[in-house]
Amino acid sequence: MASITAADVMKLRHMTNAPMMDCKAALEKAGGDFQKAIQILREQNKTISSKKAERETAEGRIGIYVGTAAGVAGIIEVRCETAPVVKSDPFIQLASDLARHVAMVPQLPGSVEELLQQAYVDGGGRTVRDRLEETIGIIRENMRIARFARLQGGAVGGYLHFNGSVATIVQAEGTPKNPEVLKEIAMHITAMQPVALSREEVPLDVMEREKQIARTQAEQTGKPPQIVEKIAEGKLRTWLSENVLLEQKFFKDDSKTIGQLAKENNITLRRYIRFKVGELTS
Repeated sequence: MASITAADVMKLRHMTNAPMMDCKAALEKAGGDFQKAIQILREQNKTISSKKAERETAEGRIGIYVGTAAGVAGIIEVRCETAPVVKSDPFIQLASDLARHVAMVPQLPGSVEELLQQAYVDGGGRTVRDRLEETIGIIRENMRIARFARLQGGAVGGYLHFNGSVATIVQAEGTPKNPEVLKEIAMHITAMQPVALSREEVPLDVMEREKQIARTQAEQTGKPPQIVEKIAEGKLRTWLSENVLLEQKFFKDDSKTIGQLAKENNITLRRYIRFKVGELTS
């Protein structure tokens, strides 16, 4: 049997992030061959992942990656079992790494399963599933990717809330005068939760529901029908100004709307994606 030194164990740990004792055992089993030891650890992680796969993943965090130079931003929701893991460094790094993969991979997959099968962008002969299972092997808790998305082209920005529970990425045409403005708009979206970018993008069912609510409230005033209609229209305009991104007051300066802020910066907002842990839609 090859002599395994502490330096060997540390080297393998640096390469894999696996626990020290697991690294030592893998090196001993591999006879000191690092590549074989890495494969042993990967197989071990798969076994651990399989055993924990049925456990409920009630907690999680969002990861984002913003590649300003490349004009691409990725966002991902990764789930785990318990709240303490959400705050752990390995899990935080996992969410960040997977968001970077989503942003930078040449072909964005159409499903989580396809994503897991992709070659991981950081190389090393790993798949995305291998990267996920590495963290499962470290923490010994079930984890899964819930959803992911990407914005590509033009100017991009993003904001991740400090606890990782909610985040937004945003895309625009043009070069912003203020390089921080897209991050600030993403921060605004994260906090203010608009229902759509513009009036035209408000879902029809939502618009009809709000129209009916406004009309019902107006009818309760007992005013004549023509006055009721004007009151209803005013209530709907107020709702739109509070819930449509371009019409919302900028949360850092309510003297201007987001639409005005974008115009000041010579940009046209095109799309945003907001993820909150546990929500099925963005």
